[in-house]
Amino acid sequence: MLKRTSKKPKDINLIAASIVERVAGTSKKSAKKKNPAAVSLGRLGGLKGGRARADKLSPEKRKEIAKKAAQARWSAKKTPQ
Repeated sequence: MLKRTSKKPKDINLIAASIVERVAGTSKKSAKKKNPAAVSLGRLGGLKGGRARADKLSPEKRKEIAKKAAQARWSAKKTPQ
């Protein structure tokens, strides 16, 4: 008899999902891998973007944006925990 490496999930939805994965031959582990070159380029652009935008803004516009951000941050209503 074959040994099972993992326990069956008790939730009916998880059981159904595992059956579909087995039948379809897909799993979360076999998801598409990201292209490392594309990831590094995207990260590089992301690292440059905010700084480049800030450099293009005038000091007055930066001050206006900062005031708006502070107003939004401090006027947020606190939700009870």
